[in-house]
Parts: sequence; structure tokens; C-alpha cells
Amino acid sequence: MQHKVVSHEQWVEARKRHLVEEKMFTKLRDKLSQARRDLPWELVDKEYVFEGPQGKRTLDQLFDGRGQLVIYHAMFNPETASEHTTWTKDSPCFACSFWMDNTMAAVSRASVDKIEAYRRRVGWEFPWYSSKASDFNFDYHVSFKPGEKEGEYNYREEAIGPSEKPGVSVFVREGGKIYHTYSAYARGLDMVNVAYHYMDLVPKGRDENEMGGMAWLHRRDEYPD
Repeated sequence: MQHKVVSHEQWVEARKRHLVEEKMFTKLRDKLSQARRDLPWELVDKEYVFEGPQGKRTLDQLFDGRGQLVIYHAMFNPETASEHTTWTKDSPCFACSFWMDNTMAAVSRASVDKIEAYRRRVGWEFPWYSSKASDFNFDYHVSFKPGEKEGEYNYREEAIGPSEKPGVSVFVREGGKIYHTYSAYARGLDMVNVAYHYMDLVPKGRDENEMGGMAWLHRRDEYPD
């Protein structure tokens, strides 16, 4: 795209016009964020057990003494990896790896040894747990049984391609109980990717083609020199 080059005065006028729209968006975003916080909660009454480098942990223990928990559902299941999946037997999905550079905590179907090997490889320090021994990923609609043709994803029934899909889920602990307050999938994940907020500020943006492709994106240690 060829951009127009103008005088400083013309640039300021254009920026002021755009600022009006930005303020409208900010007010709408604030309203939407409040509506999100006001959503009803659902009690988590199922016992989920995860595995980390220090052994087995419950969902309650994943809070690590805090009152709120955000979990990224990372696409990493070596048992279903193939040439057609974005994850491999040793690495999570390359796009999930990009998202996880912005993550608080993550859960995957991979075994803890696979998770720890990749975490050491890229130098991550945030908690990342295996849900291989529980129904957690299935109950939050980010993992699907091999061979399933349809399933629920992003709050609608749709054809299932890969057995793993990305998502983020939010939990709160209050009065000794755990509640599920929010989950988002697909483009709903954009808000938790800090890198995208920076990219949306610069002229090249996310550098995606018209189909939304991310051919430029690689795992952090796989970019060409």
C-alpha cells in the first residue's frame, strides 16, 4: 500500500479525526469488558488432576495461593501429531508457541516430560501442566477424540479437523470453591496476545495476507538467521 505523505498540519488533522474513532472504540471496549466481568459464574465441581515437574496438582493448587487464574489451552498432543498438524511430537503448535510468549499458565495434553523438554528448549518459566490424565481439555472444548467428525468449539457445533484447538479459560477461587467465569477461542484470543497489540500500532500490522495467513510466524528458536 502506497501511503500519502503530508505536511505536519495535515497529519495532525488526520490523527485527530482518527482519535475520535479510537475514543469511541475505547468506550465500547470498556463497556464490553465490564459486561464480561458481569457474566454469571459456573461452579467447577469436577476434580481435575494435572501433572507438573513437581508431581500431581489439582486445579485448586494451580492457583498457587492466588484468587484468579487464566489458563491458555496449548495445542500439543504428541499422540495425534502428524504432517497435517501444527504441532509435532516434540513441539507445541507454532502459533500457540507465539501466544505462550504472553502466557500466565498453560495446559496441554502432552506428557510432562515432553512439556518440560520444550520449556527448557525455549527458556520459558511460567507454569505449564499436562492434562493427559484428566478430561479437562475435553470439558473445555479444546481437545477432541481422534476420528470425531463434529464437536463444540467457540460455542457452536462445527466440523472437527485437528484433535487440538486453542483457547483460554478463566477461573476464580472464592469461599473455598472454584468457579469458571470465562472462556474464549479463535479470534477471541487476540486480546491476550501482547505482541498483537504492538503490531496493530505499526504500519505493517500483523503482516498477514488476505486469508489471515501467518507464514512469517515460527517458534521462537526456528526463525531463519
